[in-house]
Amino acid sequence: MPSVAALWRHPIKSHGREPLQSVQLTEGCALPWDRRWAISHEATRADGTAWAECVNWTLASKVLALMAITAKSDEAAGTVTLSHPERPDITIDPDQDSVAFLDWIRPLMPDNRAQSTGIVRVPDVAMTDTDFQSVSVLNLGTSADLGMHMGMALSPDRWRCNIHIDGFAPWEENAWIGRTLRIGEAELEVREPIVRCRATTADPETGLADGDTLKALNANFSHQNCGVYTAVTKSGLIAIGDEVEIL
Repeated sequence: MPSVAALWRHPIKSHGREPLQSVQLTEGCALPWDRRWAISHEATRADGTAWAECVNWTLASKVLALMAITAKSDEAAGTVTLSHPERPDITIDPDQDSVAFLDWIRPLMPDNRAQSTGIVRVPDVAMTDTDFQSVSVLNLGTSADLGMHMGMALSPDRWRCNIHIDGFAPWEENAWIGRTLRIGEAELEVREPIVRCRATTADPETGLADGDTLKALNANFSHQNCGVYTAVTKSGLIAIGDEVEIL
């Protein structure tokens, strides 16, 4: 039976991934503490009062080095610890410590990119890549199949999805649009495919480009899709090892 292989959240959009063992999903909401904060830059037009498009934020698609950041949250303390192979660890309260964060991230930012200027949080709104509060799902069979076409092992972490599922045929998820996934106690409606960007060309351990995933997707499958965006339609606890059903 297909099952959940891994759970991930990204407390600060494009700035660190964090593994989970289980998580409580809520109808109509993104995964808790996923994309809770986003990083503004010199050309940001968002005013911090509502969800805003990706163009307003510092992203790993523009700065591949960001792909190597990992995160560890302390929800009780309201802090996030960030790690990167080229930087010392830093623990911040993103609502209070923007100056310390900007000092920490500056050495990773190319001079020819808009520089980061602050940390933004919109209460009760995750800064997902979609204009609805989404939970992203990766079929590990698809990732492995693409890696086979590329002649390399692709780390699933490069796709930055919330839920990794194992046991489905490669690319099967492309037929799930409009259907529902039952995972543990929760249900999620599959809304749309995830169109991939340049961030996925980087090794998530180093932040260095190591494989042209976009070229491989287009050449072999005539699209840039990998994974699907879902919306939670029934609240409930999900955990690694939970069975996954397609309704």
